[in-house]
Amino acid sequence: MKKVLVPSSGGLALLSLAACDIPPEGTTPENIAEYEIAVASIGCELVGGSDYLPVEFQAGLTREQSTAITSYMLSTGKAERLPEGGVKLTTGACA
Repeated sequence: MKKVLVPSSGGLALLSLAACDIPPEGTTPENIAEYEIAVASIGCELVGGSDYLPVEFQAGLTREQSTAITSYMLSTGKAERLPEGGVKLTTGACA
C-alpha cells in the first residue's frame, strides 16, 4: 500500500492509496490492458511458463512485469487461483 502526504486545511493529512488504484511498479495501465488481451487470447488461464511466454510476447512484457501484473490481478479480485495450480483471469473477455 502506498501512502501519500497531501495538504489539508489543518496541515498535512496522510492518505493511503489502495493497491487497486496503482499499477504494479514498472508497469502502466496500458501494460495491464495488453496483458488482459493476451491472457484472453490463450484461454484466460496461466498455469506454467508455456502460458506466460505467449502472454509476455504479445503484450511486450518481461517475466517480472507479467508476474507483477498477475499478483496485482489476484489482489484486486480480477483473477483467481486455480485448484490445480495457476491463475484464471475473471475480468474483461475472461469474465
